[in-house]
Amino acid sequence: MAANRRNGMHPSEPGLVGVVSAAMALPRMSLPTVATVVAAVAALYFGREVFLPIAIALLLTFALAPLVSALKRVGIPRLPAVIASVLGAFTVLALFSFIVATQVSELAQNIPLYQSNILTKVRSLKETGVGGGVIARLSEAIERVGQELDRQETSPPAADQPRRDPVPVEIIARERPLQVLQNLIGPLISPLASAGLIVVVVIFMLLEREDLRDRFIRLVGYGDLHRTTEALQDAGKRVGRYLLMQLVVNIVYAIPVTAGLWILGIPNALLWGLLALALRFVPYIGPIIGALLPLFLALAVAPGWSLVLWTAGLFVVMELITGNVVEPWLYGSRTGLSPLAIIVAAIFWTWLWGPLGLVLSTPLTVCLVVLGRHVPQFEFLDVLFGNEPVLEPHARLYQRLLAGDPEEATDHAEEMLEEKYLFEFYDKVAIAALLLGEQDRVRGVMGDEQRRRVAASAQMLVANLDDSAREEAEEDDDPATAEPAPADKDKDRDRDRDRDRDRDRDRDRDRDKQAQAEGEDDTELPDGTDMSVLCAGGRGELDDAAAAMLAQVLEVQGATVSKASFADMDPTGIRRLELDAVDTVVVGFLNRDSVKHARFLVRRLKRARSALRVGIVFWSKDGDDKKTEVEWTNDINADFVAFGMVEAVLGALSSDPPVALKVAAKRRMRRRPRPARKAPLAAAK
Repeated sequence: MAANRRNGMHPSEPGLVGVVSAAMALPRMSLPTVATVVAAVAALYFGREVFLPIAIALLLTFALAPLVSALKRVGIPRLPAVIASVLGAFTVLALFSFIVATQVSELAQNIPLYQSNILTKVRSLKETGVGGGVIARLSEAIERVGQELDRQETSPPAADQPRRDPVPVEIIARERPLQVLQNLIGPLISPLASAGLIVVVVIFMLLEREDLRDRFIRLVGYGDLHRTTEALQDAGKRVGRYLLMQLVVNIVYAIPVTAGLWILGIPNALLWGLLALALRFVPYIGPIIGALLPLFLALAVAPGWSLVLWTAGLFVVMELITGNVVEPWLYGSRTGLSPLAIIVAAIFWTWLWGPLGLVLSTPLTVCLVVLGRHVPQFEFLDVLFGNEPVLEPHARLYQRLLAGDPEEATDHAEEMLEEKYLFEFYDKVAIAALLLGEQDRVRGVMGDEQRRRVAASAQMLVANLDDSAREEAEEDDDPATAEPAPADKDKDRDRDRDRDRDRDRDRDRDRDKQAQAEGEDDTELPDGTDMSVLCAGGRGELDDAAAAMLAQVLEVQGATVSKASFADMDPTGIRRLELDAVDTVVVGFLNRDSVKHARFLVRRLKRARSALRVGIVFWSKDGDDKKTEVEWTNDINADFVAFGMVEAVLGALSSDPPVALKVAAKRRMRRRPRPARKAPLAAAK
């Protein structure tokens, strides 16, 4: 069975005290004031003419820095490497813009040729349906509303005003050549000036990159050079890799799209391919816009509907391949942003800086998240927009148990069970969550109803994980014991089972290597076949939930397990328990202050059956306690005392003989000597 599983862990950390101290060690995060946020947003909005070119130049610097470093490693000096990189990048952008402008001009000239196909499709849509179709009804309604508005706005001429005939007027425009040239060049001055400014800023940022880094360190984190340096390296690596990989993904996406549109006969296929390449930098809505434009053109080019369907199918297939194969293969989700953060960032930067802000939203937000991840003053940015969990796993699970939501708690557990064994999840996460509940109970902030709800949710969580426990137990079965089936279907099933078993064996080997690399002990969990264990809670409903978790782990190990509630541990309830077929009884306590109660339970259970092994599990352990496990065992008179899931399993499935119950020495009552009876007073003389 599960005897070949290795836990790869030391004994568990201190329970209640360790959880409480870990929770207290988390510093409270300082949030900026509303005035600070408003001032920063106002500065970015009203100063967008200055900040937008700087932001573009900063991102281009991140993108071109690896290229400059590569040219320097080849032997090219810094200045020629920077100039060559910048001129090459902007030459590509200029060529891209020229091709797009040429294609757009050609498309504008050919639009009148597609008018007849558009009218044909409109007529076919109008003819569909009963009574003229939906489009005809809408058109008639719009025409009636327009006629009514025209009738109200038109006023009859006054009777006393004579009617005048219009006088023809001829307007002669006398424009000088200089004015005509100014009207043509004027709209281009601002974009060209911004582009030139961006080029200059990028060149100087690349030339003075080390000096800018030192100035930023001195300004933000001179007292913690390690953290600031890590932040700069993380930001540069993350943004640079994102831009480079996004460019590669977009090129891989645009080339098949261009070829497919050309094969389908869509005019200006090169234009749509280039637009698809550029629009994919815009998160979520960019690919949709890039696909809608060719669809409209396909609607106008052909009289039928087949070309529209083929075009839509091309974009759907390319999106599926790119989103599920190319992107995870190249960079996955290495931006560090949550999907909701990407959408919110796109809305915010679009409102702030327009279309360019939409394109820059993801890399700019990545920079802010990296800043918040490494600089404590901006930690709230990482909490708001990062994709890392902001709560510890046990705290997140406890929150779900408090809310009475075992379904979401089960989803959380199943995600963790993809990488952990069941006993690891219970030991490190679930028991720690129950310890938080015990902490709240001790502090008096948890009422009886809340305690029962948390315990019931935990019990439901254990019940929901029965399938996972059963699968884990089946995975640990000896492959030699599997009987091959003669049917082909059974052979296929056995082949799949062998493949899954090989995958699990590789996972076990990887975990063992990781445990050995970390210097951890490899303790084998014993096989519990032919052993019977009774798991019981000590003093409350939360203890019962912890006992149910231990019982499920023992079932995975192959033991026959029964469960008892804390209410069954009173003297009357112990007499009703069927202990004849039970080898070991394990009683768990989430609160270590229950030592005296544990001692009494051990005494009662051993009196009920002298050949019974009784173990006590203190899920919470005082880290400052100097007692060893042997001293605990002797003090309580138990067969074993455990402080974590692994120790509890080892003790419950041990084949050691039971410890005899110590007989308390009876104190002999010393009789006090009788006081000598006073002699009767002599008769009065």
